[in-house]
Amino acid sequence: MAKTLKDIIDLAKDKERKILSVAVAQDKEVLISVIEAVKLGIIDAILVGDIDKIKSIAKEEYLNIDDVKIIDEKDNKKAVRKAVELIAIGKADFIMKGMIGTAELLKAVLDKKANLRKKNLLSHIMIYDVPTYHKLLFLTDGGIVPYPELNEKISIIENAVEVAHSLGIQCPKISPICALEMVNPNMQSTIDAAALTQMNRRGQIKGCIIDGPLALDNAISKEAAEHKGIKSKVAGDVDILLVPSMEAGNFLAKSMGYLAKAENAGIVVGAKCPIVLVSRSDTAKSKLYSIALGALSCNQ
Repeated sequence: MAKTLKDIIDLAKDKERKILSVAVAQDKEVLISVIEAVKLGIIDAILVGDIDKIKSIAKEEYLNIDDVKIIDEKDNKKAVRKAVELIAIGKADFIMKGMIGTAELLKAVLDKKANLRKKNLLSHIMIYDVPTYHKLLFLTDGGIVPYPELNEKISIIENAVEVAHSLGIQCPKISPICALEMVNPNMQSTIDAAALTQMNRRGQIKGCIIDGPLALDNAISKEAAEHKGIKSKVAGDVDILLVPSMEAGNFLAKSMGYLAKAENAGIVVGAKCPIVLVSRSDTAKSKLYSIALGALSCNQ
């Protein structure tokens, strides 16, 4: 079971190599992470993009790209479509965003011609290695669904549970976090949290334990939960934080990265293949963790 982001790399190294398609690959941090993942035996890679720019970056960063296939396409939109097509025709297992906007990549993935859509809702999952927390901490959804309704929250949970299972977390503990730990009829997020908890108890949402509503402090701190008299298997030991909105998730994610100095990995799930999707400002190490996470999620 993965307890740190480094464990995710070790788990991925023990699995069969996956083939990664990189859309618009002429990005320094992306190339550094991809080549490192190839060296570690996690993936084989196909780089789709401007070959001259790719080779220039490789030369500047002393990257050996001799064993990496490159498809030269200088038009970014065509490069994205080609990278997605590699998934559709079975030449690659998952895809990674390079020097291209998130919206453009997701538009290509969701195009009916690509045939990569599933019934599942697409959702974004970030995993944080927080120095002050005792295990990996998932956060979803801070990047795809702006204001999820109850049915969408169910899909987001199911997506996150699949990823947790791929990391060996057999029964992840999930908290729909809210501003308080009581159901307030005037706060829809608390009503949804209570409904999700009951659905889990009745077996409608499987493979996990859900308890909410919980405020953030109660979800991550047993002391805070005990102080408020909260008895819960999830409180103080949560694996997955389900946020009430994309805005809340984005703020929380940024605070963990910049204030708590937490390293991270991020992917989009819900399509027929994982999509490695992290911020352009994220480091090569973060992108490497994300590649390993994507490779493991291919097995689900």
